Amino acid sequence: MDGILIIDKPEGWTSHDVVARVRRVLREKRVGHTGTLDPFATGVLVLLVGRATRLAQFLAGAEKEYEATIRLGFATDTGDLTGERRAGGESVDCSTLKLEDLEAALVPLRGEIEQVPPMYSAKKVGGKKLYELARRGEEVERRAVPVRVSEFEIVADENEDVLKTNGHETCDVRARVVCSAGTYVRALGESFGDNLNTGAHLAALRRTRAGEFGLNRAVSLEELPTLVEEGREFLLPLEAALPQLPSAHLTAEDARRARHGAAVASEESWADGAHVALFDERGSLLAVGAYDAAASLLRPRVMLAVEK
Repeated sequence: MDGILIIDKPEGWTSHDVVARVRRVLREKRVGHTGTLDPFATGVLVLLVGRATRLAQFLAGAEKEYEATIRLGFATDTGDLTGERRAGGESVDCSTLKLEDLEAALVPLRGEIEQVPPMYSAKKVGGKKLYELARRGEEVERRAVPVRVSEFEIVADENEDVLKTNGHETCDVRARVVCSAGTYVRALGESFGDNLNTGAHLAALRRTRAGEFGLNRAVSLEELPTLVEEGREFLLPLEAALPQLPSAHLTAEDARRARHGAAVASEESWADGAHVALFDERGSLLAVGAYDAAASLLRPRVMLAVEK
């Protein structure tokens, strides 16, 4: 069983939990994900099944899109609603906030920015995951990393309201974020609050897209066993992981050579070292090759042909 599986991750599940569940349902050990999604978050989790696991390197840096609910009023130690409230910080008078105030707070958070990874994150420092240190009450110095926030905008509700007040203490702002891989939306929410001179944390987070894969292609964990039992199609083909790569269609003889790892001649040219998807004479993805410009050859690097 080989292909790409898009799961609509439910709240409360870790990405590892989802992988373990899918392995049991599919009875396939070779299952991995291409980007962690926080347990409290929901939405698109891209899984690679079987030979597709060899394509992880081509998906790891995919752009992400999210819908977030940012709660203004206080910060938490995790940056989301699962954490403990942090002491201190300025409260917010939601009645005084206007759309122009919210928009102004977003401006510095768009484009190329730097973020300090949160302590409650899976990033490793000194070989240890930050969240493991945080749970022991430890905090270590983290270097800011560059990220790209292509879009960060306020989303009004069905009544065209941009603020939802929760009693006298907090209010919620819904936002849409399009960002590079490695961006922490929790940190964006906290910075948004800082720009409004108040604490903030995420009350909800839903990933709506990862690269080319959106919620319209996702299946739930609940329906997956039924799809398997009924023999219905739920896996996307291997080539769906490579929409950005150029392709080359080989003759039967060249496909035979490539299956054994041998380089094949190419009449087309690309930049030296460029990755190229190699298809056999039947249109099946055979391998991902690297173009050798000096020799005008395609050298197979990631083999995807069915083992015989």
